[in-house]
Amino acid sequence: MKTVKILGAAAGLLMVSAPALAAPAEGEIGYSQGTLGYDALMAGDNETAVKQLETAEGISENDPARLINLGQAYARTGRTGEAAEMFMTAINSKHSFALVLSDGTVIDSREAAKLALNNLNHRLATR
Repeated sequence: MKTVKILGAAAGLLMVSAPALAAPAEGEIGYSQGTLGYDALMAGDNETAVKQLETAEGISENDPARLINLGQAYARTGRTGEAAEMFMTAINSKHSFALVLSDGTVIDSREAAKLALNNLNHRLATR
């Protein structure tokens, strides 16, 4: 089972806009730096994260880690419909693997996407 580290789901799960968690210094594990927009998301630079995730080379457009982080970046920039679409695509992906969140928690990519979508829906419902 493939394991990667992402930020997106951790921020969504904890309902914070800028993570206050300590993150290991490795950034993206198993990916080229910037491919998952991890450092940009951790820095709160959501526009850069969107650009990195939308133009990333060497990663499938349907990679669940990419989809979840792109969903988080979209949600943070007000693109909530696109965020929900990214989370749904990750949930329905034929690929699933373990993700290491920024707080070190390991979670299945489908479960991370479900939690991120639920958090997005909760935030929208409480506006």
